[in-house]
Amino acid sequence: MSTGKNTIPLCIPEIRGNEWKYIKDCLDTNWVSSVGEYVNKFERSLADYVGAKYAVACINGTAALHISLLVAGIRPGDEVIVPTLTFIAPANAVRYVGAYPVFIDVQPDTWQLDPKQIEEFIFKGCIKYNNKLFNRKTKRIIKAILPVDILGRPVDMEPVLALANKFKLKVIEDATESLGAAYKGKKVGSLSDLACFSFNGNKIITTGGGGMLVTNDRSYADKARYLTTQAKDDELEYVHNEIGYNYRLSNLQAAMGLAQMEHLNEYIAQKRRIAEKYYIDLGAIKGLTMPADINGSESINWLFTILIDKRKYGLSSRQLLRELKKQGIQSRPFWHPLHSQKPFKDCQAYNIKVANLLYRDGLSLPSSVGLQNHEQDRVIRVIRNMSKYNHEK
Repeated sequence: MSTGKNTIPLCIPEIRGNEWKYIKDCLDTNWVSSVGEYVNKFERSLADYVGAKYAVACINGTAALHISLLVAGIRPGDEVIVPTLTFIAPANAVRYVGAYPVFIDVQPDTWQLDPKQIEEFIFKGCIKYNNKLFNRKTKRIIKAILPVDILGRPVDMEPVLALANKFKLKVIEDATESLGAAYKGKKVGSLSDLACFSFNGNKIITTGGGGMLVTNDRSYADKARYLTTQAKDDELEYVHNEIGYNYRLSNLQAAMGLAQMEHLNEYIAQKRRIAEKYYIDLGAIKGLTMPADINGSESINWLFTILIDKRKYGLSSRQLLRELKKQGIQSRPFWHPLHSQKPFKDCQAYNIKVANLLYRDGLSLPSSVGLQNHEQDRVIRVIRNMSKYNHEK
C-alpha cells in the first residue's frame, strides 16, 4: 500500500534478512518457477515450525483453502461451518467446491468462532442419520468445520475438535493471520486435519503473495501436491485423470519465504511488544475495549484491534478512523459479516448477534513489525486526545 512520507501504515512487510541473497540465487541458477530447492526448503521449514508432518506451498492462502476442502472430501451440496466474522476467502473457497457455508457467531470477548454456538446449532439445528449430520433446515449434509484464527489469536480448538470427533466432521483451520500463535502448548496448524496459511504482504511473514497448507496426513499432502500441479498422472505423455490446478508457489517466492522464516520469532516478539504498549496506554481510556485471550493460548497480536463505545468514548469507530486518517494514521474496521454479504444471501446464518456489534465498533490500529516507538506514541496520543473523557478534563 502506497503511503505518504509521514503516514503510519496499518501493517506492512518487514524485510531485513537473506531475501536478496536467496532470490538472487534463484536468478543466478535459473530456478525461478514452481520447481526448485527453495520450495522444498520453505515447505520443510514451515512444517517443522508449526509441528506438522507435511506442507504444500500454494500460490496464495485462498488456493490452499480450496485444495484443503477438496482433499478433505467436501463436495457440491455439502455444508461447512464457518465464522461470519472473517475475511471473505474461507467462505469463497467453500463455494469454489460447490458447497455452502453455514455462518456461526463469534465470542464477545475473544472475537473468535464460538464453540458453544456450533454446539447449539448442531444439537438444535441438525439431525444425525446413517452416521451423517444433516441440517434440519436445508437438508444438506454438514461435512466440516472451518475455524479461522483472526487477528493473530487462536480459536478455542478443544471443544471444536471434540464436536468434530463426535459427529465425524473434518476440521480445516484457516490460520492465515496467526502463524506462530499457540493453543495449549501447540502451534496453530498442528491440531486440525488440515490448516492453511497466507503470506500476503500484510501477514507476519510474506512472499509477496503465496500460501501453504499443512497436515499430518500423508494421503492429504500427496493429493494436495497432485492437484496443485495440474493433476499430472503421466508427466511425459501429459495424461490427466482429474481436474487439476496451477496452484504451486514459485521458487522465487519460496526463497523470500525461507528468508522471512529465519526472522519469524523476532517478528512475533515485536508484535507482542506493540500489543503490550497498546494494552497499557489505551486500557485506561473510557469507552475502549481490548480483546481477551483464550485460556492457554498465546497470541501473536498480528493486528491489534479495539472496540469503541461511542457513548463513552465520544466518537464511533468510523469517526475515529476518519480522524486518524486526517493525522496520517491508517486504521481499518472489522470485515463486513459474511452472512450479510450479497454472494451468501442463500446461505444459512445461525443466531448472529455478536459479529454485528463487533463490525460496528471494531477498529484495527497500526501493527507493523517495523512500527517505531515514536510512531506508536503518536497513534496513542491521537486516540487519547480524541476521547470524550480527555475533552471533559
